Amino acid sequence: MNYYYKNNESGFTLVELLITMTIGLIILTALSSTFLMQRKIYDVQEQVAEMVQTARAAMDMMTREIRMAGYDPADAGFDGITYDANQLQIQADINDDEDIINADGSYDDNENITYTYYDKNSVYPYQIKRKTGSGYFVSFAENIQSFTFVYLKADGVTEITTFAENDDIRQIKITITARTAKPDPDYTANGGYRTYTLTSYITPRNLAF
Repeated sequence: MNYYYKNNESGFTLVELLITMTIGLIILTALSSTFLMQRKIYDVQEQVAEMVQTARAAMDMMTREIRMAGYDPADAGFDGITYDANQLQIQADINDDEDIINADGSYDDNENITYTYYDKNSVYPYQIKRKTGSGYFVSFAENIQSFTFVYLKADGVTEITTFAENDDIRQIKITITARTAKPDPDYTANGGYRTYTLTSYITPRNLAF
């Protein structure tokens, strides 16, 4: 007796396999592109958040210190703010010891504070540096594209431009422009660096009006 067996097994043809692989590669490419795009958006958002936080933290600390300028309970007779176009100097008798300078000529810590800006041509570019007492300038805020301060009279409008008007300082306008730590290739302005500008008018509480 002869038996006939029919082979019912089936498989993929070469064409079907190639089509399946092509579809898989398209899906994989789409998923990879979506992942990379999401990662890039996240990195940009993270840098922007860090930039904003840096500007606000710097402004908050400077505001607190500037408001104390001229605190002189013992009437020692020092300038709360000393006019200087290149640096911002603040003095206050914080520890109530009736002076801001020690017997050896050094300043008490936190009673003589100076801020200065290191621009793109400096050894430490795009930084605000801070010095307290008789110490050295140290980094206070990094990735700062610009830092400006304007001395104003009591009306909050008239600018003071010379040391001769030092006693008329009643307010300071501070402007900080921070930038992202790395450039964004998709952002064409400012060399790819996104920026955030913060401006504040600060009135020291202890300067005479």
